[in-house]
Amino acid sequence: MLPARRNNQTWIPDIFNDFFDNTWMERPKATAPAINVLDTKDAYLLELAAPGMTKQDFNVHLDEDGDLVINMDHKEAEKKEEHTNYLRREFSYSKFQQTMLLPEDADREAVSAKVENGVLTVNIPKIKKVELEKAKKEITVE
Repeated sequence: MLPARRNNQTWIPDIFNDFFDNTWMERPKATAPAINVLDTKDAYLLELAAPGMTKQDFNVHLDEDGDLVINMDHKEAEKKEEHTNYLRREFSYSKFQQTMLLPEDADREAVSAKVENGVLTVNIPKIKKVELEKAKKEITVE
């Protein structure tokens, strides 16, 4: 699973730096949620750290190219006291978007997501190898 680079996207998770030499990309000083990508026998699991977020804060979908898009938009609740100021604030990502290129064996029809204990988990089942071979169409050359 690869992160996609779009014109409006300026952040790529550090996890991919070891696999792809993307040090040529300028990194902004903004913070973004940490993302884990796990490869199991039957599925890919994507975990995104999102403390304090609820399922209403997320929009997870596949775009027209079949890529996984995660949007997070957290609406801050009003402060209880009018004259309250933060002395330190690290929950700075209230809006976030990440696009992930899915591998060929990802079952795009069965992707699911849930938020639990401050973690968004996206389950991307794998297509069985036999089904993947059937999906390939042979073209006869005449």
